[in-house]
Amino acid sequence: MRTLILIGLAAFSAQASAQVARPDSTVPASLTIEQAIELARRNNPELQQIQNNRVGAQAAVRSAYGALLPRADASLNVQKQQGGQQILGGTALGANGDIRQSNYDIGLSYRLNSATVITPSLQRANRDAVEADITGAAEILRSNVSQQYLNVLRAQAISELQDSLVVAAEQQLVLAQAREIVGSGTRLDVNRAEVALGLQKVQALQAKNQIDIEKLRLFQQMGTPQPPTVQLVSQFEVKPIEFNLQDLIASAHKQNPSVLALRSREHVSDLNVKREKGEYSPTLTLTTGFGGYTYGYSNSNFPVQMAAAALANSRASCIRTEEVRAALNLSNTLAECSSMSFTDAQAAAIRRDNSKFPFSFTSSPRAVSATLSLPLFDGFAREQRVQEAMASRSDARYSVRAKELALTADVTAAYLTLVTAEKTVTLQEQNAAKARQELKLVADRYRIGATTFVDLTESRITYERAESDRITAVYDYHKAFAALESAVGHPLR
Repeated sequence: MRTLILIGLAAFSAQASAQVARPDSTVPASLTIEQAIELARRNNPELQQIQNNRVGAQAAVRSAYGALLPRADASLNVQKQQGGQQILGGTALGANGDIRQSNYDIGLSYRLNSATVITPSLQRANRDAVEADITGAAEILRSNVSQQYLNVLRAQAISELQDSLVVAAEQQLVLAQAREIVGSGTRLDVNRAEVALGLQKVQALQAKNQIDIEKLRLFQQMGTPQPPTVQLVSQFEVKPIEFNLQDLIASAHKQNPSVLALRSREHVSDLNVKREKGEYSPTLTLTTGFGGYTYGYSNSNFPVQMAAAALANSRASCIRTEEVRAALNLSNTLAECSSMSFTDAQAAAIRRDNSKFPFSFTSSPRAVSATLSLPLFDGFAREQRVQEAMASRSDARYSVRAKELALTADVTAAYLTLVTAEKTVTLQEQNAAKARQELKLVADRYRIGATTFVDLTESRITYERAESDRITAVYDYHKAFAALESAVGHPLR
């Protein structure tokens, strides 16, 4: 039962962790562009991959600071050696009893040089570069989602236009049939109206299909499944441009995530040069530690027997020596030698000392050492690393300069495109209004028999083209605005 409970708790914990880690992908029925961007930031897999780089960068910073702390190591060794004799240099070594021994050691070491001091700053700069990369990727994703959101709205506007043209074609067919009935029209006009209606229905069908395709691409970038009834509800207005080009360029140079990432990497390369040059400085190393050991025999009677035998040999040797002195009428300690005996207390003490294995350690002598080392020559490997670091620093500076030039060109081009798009919208709205007025006039003339169905068809085609161009111009303006925001690196509205 206890095992089942533990397994259940582990499974519940794993499921809870998975639920916490899973991003929210709930899509509302009415989706604004802000909601689409936020969902994409939480669920887009490519952005999630880039955000994972933050974990490694933070770990590198923590490791760099950890290098400023002492290093601690601990070891525990347990050994058992079979009894017997070993021959070393012609001398018999060893004992007849199995030996048990253990030892532990806890060591502290500290290493410091200029490279160790510089590394935390270097890793912090690298973390800033990673954060700038993440911000840049999020900004690119925002631009892509905005562009695709506008593509969906454009497809919907085109579809609405095609639907209105289907209605107009149906009315023209009814009008052609009515004129045929009263004798003011021909069967040819009716056939033409039917063909025009069929073609218009095909275009309307294709326009609806394009909406579905654009929505699929939008939700692919958002990283979420597409709900069946989602509606895009954001509306955009074409407003006069009030931006100053030089202010936009200055803002891009200051805030664009891409150039900020390159500047952070330039700072990383500067610190890397300092770190490599720091290898010329001396290194201070401090080490200390403490430990203990145990030593004993598997058979606790064996050391007792060895001690008793050693005492007996000492007693016999002492007696022989003192008997000689007594025979020569010299002072002697024969009585003391005869009284030598191995007591139970001594045996108990030996057994107690022998029973310290494995964890009743005897402390080892402590030691502290300090070493100051100065690198002199390593086959020019150090010089090679310095030169490579300096070359990387130059490359980073050139990359920043190239990106600043590219930003100036990109922002200028996007600004000019937006200005042109605004003027184009104004012209296309005028053209669409004139084409709408012309279509109404030709339809009225056809209704009273003052013009032909061919003229009506041509006027309808002209209106369709003008209205389609107007819709395209409006959304090209909004897409140009989004492109300008992407070039600057932050939203402008």
